[in-house]
Amino acid sequence: MRTYSQLTQEQRYQIYALKKTGHFPSEIAEVIGVHKSTVSRELKRNRGQRGYRPQQAQSLAMERRQKSVPRITAVMWVVVERLLRQDWSPEQISGRLKKEQRVCVSHEWIYQYILKDKQAGGDLYRHLRCQKKRRKRYGKYDRRGKLPNCLSIEERPAIVNSRKRLGDWEADTMIGKRCKQAIVTLTERKSRFTLLGKVARRTAQAVQNQIHKLLLPVADKVHTLTSDHGKEFAYHEQIAEMLHLKFYFAHPYAAWERGTNENTNGLLRQYFPKKHDFQSVSNKEIEQAMLRLNFRPRKSLRFKTPFEVFYHSSVALTT
Repeated sequence: MRTYSQLTQEQRYQIYALKKTGHFPSEIAEVIGVHKSTVSRELKRNRGQRGYRPQQAQSLAMERRQKSVPRITAVMWVVVERLLRQDWSPEQISGRLKKEQRVCVSHEWIYQYILKDKQAGGDLYRHLRCQKKRRKRYGKYDRRGKLPNCLSIEERPAIVNSRKRLGDWEADTMIGKRCKQAIVTLTERKSRFTLLGKVARRTAQAVQNQIHKLLLPVADKVHTLTSDHGKEFAYHEQIAEMLHLKFYFAHPYAAWERGTNENTNGLLRQYFPKKHDFQSVSNKEIEQAMLRLNFRPRKSLRFKTPFEVFYHSSVALTT
């Protein structure tokens, strides 16, 4: 059973972008990883006179949240302050309170508490390991170095967005339980044809080898590849050279720019749920999941299968 969690500002921008491109609430929910009722409720509750806009939706949600009854007591905030002064991070405090006392307070809420304390002249912020003047208000942060020589998605040819040709792929990795092993997922934008391959470790070398292995048999149908800025794609220049393709990177925190692949990953979770141990997943199981996706009719393809569109063929599936 899914647990409820509040939408982030990033997810609201994703909802806006996907809605603009004609996606249904159920499809949007698959991409951003929430229940479809969450998306429907969001579109209904946080819309203005000019329709749904992410910045306005975030403001409405925050205003409603501030009016709600506090979820933790003043006594518990004393505990939070004490732990902060022991140089615990907000995330450590959040996790430990939930584990020991079953008190749910998000690390983001603690950051907001620290910010208000600072504005009132307090010194709690001095106990944070990173004391930047500005900080992002959503998600977790990757402050590692950026990949060199990246081609931005803004430089990608317009024909890729139109889905009028075969050969424009999107790439990602699905992580297994305790971050051990991963599945490389490749999805072709026009046909939704999917290729999958497991790697023992999510290293740049392993991912490069797996992408080369998956795409080499269909190299005549490979023009571009788009991924996020994950470190596993550090060897993007080698991949581009080996397969004679152009490798592009989506903007950070913009999963909707790789919506085809994100949707595919959502479909794959039917076979490989989150927190699933990929060490127990065989190559045969991965191949079976790949076949299920590629031979399943899609409404977006006028009920053709990805296999039929990719290979310009016709397969009898109901007789």
